[in-house]
Amino acid sequence: MACSVLFVCTGNICRSPIAAAMLRIGSAGVIDANSAGLLFDGREASDGAIAWGDEAGLDLRMHRSRVISRPVIEAADFVFGMEPRHVREVVAMVDDAWTKTYTLREFAKRVSEVDRRGDAEPFASWLERLGHGRVRRDLLVDAADLTIPDPYGRSFEVYARTAALIEACLVRIAARGWPNGIADLDGELADAANEDSLRSA
Repeated sequence: MACSVLFVCTGNICRSPIAAAMLRIGSAGVIDANSAGLLFDGREASDGAIAWGDEAGLDLRMHRSRVISRPVIEAADFVFGMEPRHVREVVAMVDDAWTKTYTLREFAKRVSEVDRRGDAEPFASWLERLGHGRVRRDLLVDAADLTIPDPYGRSFEVYARTAALIEACLVRIAARGWPNGIADLDGELADAANEDSLRSA
């Protein structure tokens, strides 16, 4: 079952393009992965993101940033922010997006708390199960355990740690939501998808 995922970060030049590239390649077309940000239109990926991509085999040179908009949000089945404030900005623009918009780390944690999605289960039904008990005020605090740290302007090693944390979340989400459909995400960084990796910042 194909679906569309939108990743959101601040500038759309580091975290969200890395996440989208990972999921786009790793899902081999099963998921349409895109990204957007809060600040910039038309900027290239950061030097650090491009350098990490070269090392990982993901070419980010053609990426150009874009600012989130109502049509982009509404077109996505899932929206994953890198920080709670990204979720707040998305929902402020499109209130109905609340039920499909999470930080990436929150979603990765929640998928472990409910039964896996069966191949025949609609994504809307899975989201309803995942969102049980979730309230908006939980995202008023920029909690570290819900955040993918921003590597902008920092070392290659920081970019690598950020990418490993993103990968850990994606591997977990893929295993719970697409148990028979995204084998390629189970790659070199799959070992990062454990509790220690998801706690580290």
